[in-house]
Amino acid sequence: MGTNLGGALAVLNGVIGDHLHATENGLAIEMAVVRGVPGPRVVIFLHGLMCTEDVWAFPDGAALSDGESLPPRTDYGALLERDLGLAPLYVRFNTGRRVADNGAALARLLDELTARHPEIREIRLVGFSMGGLVVRSATHVASEAEMPWLGLVTQAFYVGTPHLGSPWERAGRWLVALLRRVGDPYAELVAELGDVRSRGIKDLGDPAHPIPLLPEIRHHFIAGFVAPRLAERFGDALVPLASGTNGAVGDPKAPSPTHVKVLPGLAHMTLAHHPAVYAQLREWCAAARCDA
Repeated sequence: MGTNLGGALAVLNGVIGDHLHATENGLAIEMAVVRGVPGPRVVIFLHGLMCTEDVWAFPDGAALSDGESLPPRTDYGALLERDLGLAPLYVRFNTGRRVADNGAALARLLDELTARHPEIREIRLVGFSMGGLVVRSATHVASEAEMPWLGLVTQAFYVGTPHLGSPWERAGRWLVALLRRVGDPYAELVAELGDVRSRGIKDLGDPAHPIPLLPEIRHHFIAGFVAPRLAERFGDALVPLASGTNGAVGDPKAPSPTHVKVLPGLAHMTLAHHPAVYAQLREWCAAARCDA
């Protein structure tokens, strides 16, 4: 599938993917590992809303913090494989479906993957934005169902994930409700169009994620903010700082816990492909190997 077509389908699924899935439309994206070869230690990447696995790729001409120039299409997974021997697997999924439904699908996918590849002995999970919520949901499903793959998970990384919800989805919901109360047919039409949002998008407005973090997994949070004075409310422009850190950090001037990294000057989408984010992922992964 070409990049342009894949990106267009990702946007379409993000907007009405729940409808496409319910009607068994051929345009609905089915959750699957679309790239990568399993090894003893794997790191699994899940993209965000209306994205594909291409969101992880560094822009052409990018360089790491030490000045090393990166070849085209390099991403966090390729670098973790080179530096730490972790085999990257990239999952594509329908971001218009409910987070809980995608979490259940990911749990089944990993159950099947580990059954087919018994050589897998260790799993790390990396979720960007909505992908982090799906990771969180999948581990909960696996815990409830006592799926064996969960025992292989050592770390989970949440990059720009709205654990406490996104104010922009809540603002859209409020505006639609207001237009419906106007009593004007044109306002009603605008409200109808504005309410054509998938269950996946609406889930992002939840003020608190109901799924607890499993204590047997090491959880790490990376969040960005674009302006110090606006960090608490707007964070990386889509996810407030407190939401991106699961409530651990609300003030960018406050010290962060060791399992949280707050990066100034990084907007939401940039978090999926930035040298500073990779440096932190590598540090946490390397430290876990030393502790094992």
